[in-house]
Amino acid sequence: MKTVRRLLYRDIAASVMFVALAFLSLFFFIDFVDELDEAGRRGRGAWHAVQASLLELPGHAYELFPIAVLIGTIYTLARMAQTSEFTILRTGGLGPGRALGLLAVLGAAFAMLTWVVGDFVAPASERQVVLLKARASGGLNIGGAGAWLKERRSTPDGERSFSVNVTGATSAGALAGIRIFEFDADGRLVSRIQAREGRVADDGTWTLADAEVAHWPAARSPGSPRVQLSREATRVWPSTLGADVVAAAVLPLSTMTTAELWRYSAHLSDQEQAAQRYEIRFWKKALYPLACLVMVALALPFAYLHARAGGVSFKVFGGIMLGISFVLLNNLAGHIGLLRDWTPWVVAASPSVIYLLLSLAAFAWLVRYR
Repeated sequence: MKTVRRLLYRDIAASVMFVALAFLSLFFFIDFVDELDEAGRRGRGAWHAVQASLLELPGHAYELFPIAVLIGTIYTLARMAQTSEFTILRTGGLGPGRALGLLAVLGAAFAMLTWVVGDFVAPASERQVVLLKARASGGLNIGGAGAWLKERRSTPDGERSFSVNVTGATSAGALAGIRIFEFDADGRLVSRIQAREGRVADDGTWTLADAEVAHWPAARSPGSPRVQLSREATRVWPSTLGADVVAAAVLPLSTMTTAELWRYSAHLSDQEQAAQRYEIRFWKKALYPLACLVMVALALPFAYLHARAGGVSFKVFGGIMLGISFVLLNNLAGHIGLLRDWTPWVVAASPSVIYLLLSLAAFAWLVRYR
């Protein structure tokens, strides 16, 4: 059994890595051509395109690795079935249960590799892509109405709620276009702070530069001004919104790890904001590595198909179609779950469960009737 395990693991791992390398080469070329459109603009050259394309590879690897596992495993098992190697292994004692167990261990190893890439390598590289593009273009523009954050806390003047709007970030990493609206317990606007830029410390302290403060007095006398205006070169604003929360709101979702998605979705729930989008993203990211187990289970029935049921290329093409359909269903489930307000973990787990049940049903049918 040790020899059989070494034979299967070596061939499947080599095929999976070859397919993954082919996919990454293709996506690197596509990204490079796309980045070349910006070459010569705003100080960006061909080297920036190469850097950005290379930094985006870990994210592509994370997304494509389950499909590479499916195609590579199908290719290896179909080739072994065509050359009767798998038939000899079955004759030597490799039963269906044992074959499924061997592939499950390999699938778990692939799942661990996917988790490491998706939770450590890809988020760090995506942040570097954002910073690289921000430095080359002179800053980061969030677009639309910008990013909004919300917090509630007790102050010496009573219960206060704050709405914070950030429109972008500078090339140096500071927040740009900051507006802070303060409301009292009755929802009345108390003050507004507008700053050109600012930085956030880990403890939640905001240091704002070139701040303009507008204050609405609680009680107005007939001769008092309605709004009190002041300007400050530097203003320190204490807050519970730390650097991690602000980064989660400003940066793209692809830059967030599983733990950061969990913390940010919990923060949104505590502040009574819509958190389902981030909860679905959290569960999809947490469960996505398990798709590798589903893919090896989906590939196993191809080993039990007779050689006359189609050549290796036909079976690999079928594997590509299965992989594409899995990705489409996975993305479609997220959008439908968000529209229908379904339970986030059910939305994230449904595609994998459906394909796992289909693969096990096909495997059981082939073992019994073929």
